[in-house]
Amino acid sequence: MFWSVAATMGLVLAELVGGTLARSMALISDGIHNLSDLPTLFVSWFALRLAERPPDAEKTYGYHRAGILAAFANALLLAGVAVFLLYEGIERLLAPVEVAGSVMFWISVAALVVNGGITLALVRGRKDLNLRAVLVHNAGDALSNVAILGGAIVIERTGAYWLDAVLGLLIGTLVLWSSIGILRESSHILLEGLPRHMSLEDVARAMLGVAGVQEVHDIHIWTLGTELFAISCHIRIPNMELEASEKILTEVRRLLAERFHITHATIQFERAGHVPEAEFYMPEPFKAR
Repeated sequence: MFWSVAATMGLVLAELVGGTLARSMALISDGIHNLSDLPTLFVSWFALRLAERPPDAEKTYGYHRAGILAAFANALLLAGVAVFLLYEGIERLLAPVEVAGSVMFWISVAALVVNGGITLALVRGRKDLNLRAVLVHNAGDALSNVAILGGAIVIERTGAYWLDAVLGLLIGTLVLWSSIGILRESSHILLEGLPRHMSLEDVARAMLGVAGVQEVHDIHIWTLGTELFAISCHIRIPNMELEASEKILTEVRRLLAERFHITHATIQFERAGHVPEAEFYMPEPFKAR
């Protein structure tokens, strides 16, 4: 992440200076886009460090959500940059200006090397939403660099200066599209939504398969952080000795961890015949057939 910040700073300077000299809207747009990478990379780096901190008396779950919050903030920034790029692209499309294709070409080659290298370096961390936000961002940058490179060749050979504005609009659209996806996913997690790949009914039915479990209700599943899931629920069991109920609890926890990767489980047992009082959202209870 440190070298990504350093490389991006140099790239931003080259694109803004080169774009101004070449009068290229595409290069200036990409330079501004890459400028937004700097706070994105810094916030992502800080979130990664923060997420490593253990729980304390105030943050009892720890700091796992720091990366999700960083992804949300970065996506908001990206959306704002995208709107600006679209506006500037339309302005330039209505009034095209002469562009220096050769300068545009060589700077886009350098940008492709930098953004492509950062993208490849982050691929192994793509399961982390925070790192995925940075990965998607830089992958989009690399694709836009390819488009600018091709556009520079066409402009240099044909003088089609309007193509520069079109590329600026395409880059802005790409940035907006990627930021909306990250905003949707990060906000879903921040609002305690059910993990996308899980089904509430599947989890409940699986718990009902454990011997002794008669009913599962008041079930809530949410994401604490990347690949870290939690569940709270009430389970109805027959009247039995404490030792026997502990065996059921151990089996339920093992099932949740192995099959659904839910490692933080808060389970309340209720004896048969007890009628619970519903609090907050309580879906229909799942009962053993």
